Amino acid sequence: MAKDKKLSPYDVLLAFFDEGSFTETDAYLKSDSGEAEAVTGFGTVDGIPAFAFAQNTDVCGGAMSKAQAKKITKLYNSALKVGAPVVGFYDSIGGRLEQKYELLASYGDILRKSSKLSGVVPQISVVLGNCLGTSALIAASADYVIMTKDSTLGISTAYDGATTESNIATGTAQLIADDADSAIVKAKELLSYFPTNNLEAAPAFEPIGSYADPDKLPKKIADSDSLLCVGGGCADEICTAFGRVDGEPVGFVVTKGSDISAAAARKVVKHVRFCDAFSLPVLTLVDAKAFSGLSDASALVSAYAEATTAKISVVTGTAAGAVYIALAGTTSGADVVYALPDAVVSPIAPKAAAFIMDPSISEQKLDEQDAMIDKFIKTELTAQRAAEDGYIDDIVEEDDLRDKIIAALKMLSSKRVATLPKKHTTNF
Repeated sequence: MAKDKKLSPYDVLLAFFDEGSFTETDAYLKSDSGEAEAVTGFGTVDGIPAFAFAQNTDVCGGAMSKAQAKKITKLYNSALKVGAPVVGFYDSIGGRLEQKYELLASYGDILRKSSKLSGVVPQISVVLGNCLGTSALIAASADYVIMTKDSTLGISTAYDGATTESNIATGTAQLIADDADSAIVKAKELLSYFPTNNLEAAPAFEPIGSYADPDKLPKKIADSDSLLCVGGGCADEICTAFGRVDGEPVGFVVTKGSDISAAAARKVVKHVRFCDAFSLPVLTLVDAKAFSGLSDASALVSAYAEATTAKISVVTGTAAGAVYIALAGTTSGADVVYALPDAVVSPIAPKAAAFIMDPSISEQKLDEQDAMIDKFIKTELTAQRAAEDGYIDDIVEEDDLRDKIIAALKMLSSKRVATLPKKHTTNF
């Protein structure tokens, strides 16, 4: 398909679904101007059942109407009954304003159905052109948002945050694509990590070895060419990704040594809650000394504490104070906690811990204090000491970590946890 040619909704859906599997739904449903402004249907994606809709810019600019809303809400109803993912391809000029209150009711119906589906089946929004006003709210309510470089997603085109770059930077969108063709490919790739619904297991792939020449620890753990970063460009001090370990899908959270900002905490909360909703194991690589803000750190603590999916934490650098508690300690509910041999585990910032736990350091000359602090950290705040006190399950060499994690994931594959009945958490 030529990259300078705009894809029709049928082009989009035929490219998204497996060849010969697409079945259109409500093909004859009419809007007051004739044909409805979106195409809906179902099929398989790499053999997995899915539902999808694509707005049709050739009909009233793809504007939302009561007819379009009826098609989309019926699609959502079917997805809920069957338990299959929903992918929406957005490109429209807005809404059919002449329908007034009926239009408002139509938007409300879609948002309500989308909210009802949240956590039951995966939802992906793919923005191929303009997605503005209430349509943007619907698109942004999906689990993951993919945008092409020249698309817009926001309250209006005058809103500075409507650009792809702004939405990526704020975490509203998680993936960026060069054009419609590559956006469709990314949607299919992302969908391959997910189960069809919250009662099914995620699809497993043939187990393969790790990256041949890994330059970073996650690549030593994940299967070759299986890592897909989601949220790159937002709070890059933490990476959230999907990958496969011995063929099984896993959610990765990778800290990189910096303090965890409010934006990074929100990014992790979204990732962990999605993984928990669909029982994807969470693997957290911990290397951070502190949180930058309180409220978002609290939400992150809550996300880990509430998650009942399999959770494995690895202290790869420094895990200090609240960071250790939230990501690797008892509050996190981690099933297994490993540490690399040179890892540091401290109740507070390591330097402060050295001064408090060894008062003699402050009595020394300033030029001698740094050496004493370094010695204290290397002897008293080690992974070995934490393991001796029962706060680390095992100390593992980097080259052996993949095998240890594979073994732990197999052991945790049948994990079941009963929780107290409640509607939802109040900590967001």
